[in-house]
Amino acid sequence: MSMQLDPRTRKRGAVLAAAVLLGTATAAAGPATAAPAPPAPTSPTTPDCSVAYRITQKLDGGTTWRMCWRYDTDAGLTLDKITYQLPGAAAPIRVLDSARLAQIHVPYDDGGAEYDDLTGAGFGYGLQNLKPAECPGGTLTTVKVTDVGNVKGLCTTTRARGHAYRMASDGGTKVWQAQAKDLLVYTVNKVGWYEYITEWRFTADGTIGANVGATGSLSPVDYNATDGRGWPLGKGAKGYATSHAHNVFWKLDFGLDGSTKDRVEQFDSAVTAPTGGGGPTVKTTKTVVTKELAGDAKNMRWWRVVSGTGKNADGHARSYEIVPGHTDTHAGRGFTKHGVYFTQSRACEKFASNNIGNCGQGAPDSVDKWVNGETLTKPSVWVNIGFHHIARDEDQQPMPVHWQGFQLVPRDVTAMNPLTPADLASQNGQPDLGS
Repeated sequence: MSMQLDPRTRKRGAVLAAAVLLGTATAAAGPATAAPAPPAPTSPTTPDCSVAYRITQKLDGGTTWRMCWRYDTDAGLTLDKITYQLPGAAAPIRVLDSARLAQIHVPYDDGGAEYDDLTGAGFGYGLQNLKPAECPGGTLTTVKVTDVGNVKGLCTTTRARGHAYRMASDGGTKVWQAQAKDLLVYTVNKVGWYEYITEWRFTADGTIGANVGATGSLSPVDYNATDGRGWPLGKGAKGYATSHAHNVFWKLDFGLDGSTKDRVEQFDSAVTAPTGGGGPTVKTTKTVVTKELAGDAKNMRWWRVVSGTGKNADGHARSYEIVPGHTDTHAGRGFTKHGVYFTQSRACEKFASNNIGNCGQGAPDSVDKWVNGETLTKPSVWVNIGFHHIARDEDQQPMPVHWQGFQLVPRDVTAMNPLTPADLASQNGQPDLGS
């Protein structure tokens, strides 16, 4: 790869200069102003931020999401104090204290180039101006950027996703069903020729989706993979676009019910082949994660973060389950070898690789090295979802968005489906026959 032509660099000035040459809208950290916001909610629902930094959205079914947003030139968009409130509830349920990207690590298959797009390639400076058509039915918020000016780069909108649920009566013709809309919060950041859509999705049933979509253009200086580490694009077989990976990391700091005593649990299920005339059996075991952990998603394995204080109306501990999307595990670096990390929370441990959090001279700078057996009393959660990008003809030009991400799914946060219709509200526990 020709490093001279690629605008990615660890130096801020070079990033800004390269962005100007490429016609890129860039952004730096600084105060923000917002489009007119809805009236501030009254206590206890008021977020811990000023009106300009609040996001409030009531969805179909009555669930209201509230959060604060901020932006910096390393992590890009960060969402803080994320809560949702059910219709009729006296107070919101706190889910996350903070949620953001923690790195986009891009190693090329030929070993000739490797980037940390957040802390080494100017991700935050590449915040893009969005057109109204890119935020259909929503609000574009202007981020005031030092050194550059205003970037209208934050979209909040709602989007239909089809059925929230459907259930036909066992007798008669009654059908219970509802169509749903989700709250979407997103930005677009340009790094080199790639453009990353950082999307957060919030549903009426309390689910949170975190996704990054990569689009833009393949690097024009990476059509030199003649050693089998690329794919031919264009006429014949002259230009081979070099294959590479996008290892996307997110950092989550929970705060379920406002507690600082969340705990992590791992569940594994083992299947035993049938014997005699019976069927196969499955046994699920729980392991409380008391020490820092680098974990791998395996068949029938999952994790949840459990509230240290809160319970639902049935007396069950509130929790959120981590549901990874499809991932390509990249074994080339220690920090990309695992899909999830649980570390003891520290303010200086900000980025999964090439950490610039100033943890002190000689301190390790990647998440895998922070997992050293320390007791978890206040866990930070790091999720790594990889994508091995072997280019195809359809990636030009421009490149269709390819997504990678995960979900946070409520488990026992509420005693029933938050969208349960009134005539089924009594059926908590074993359902009535005939419904």
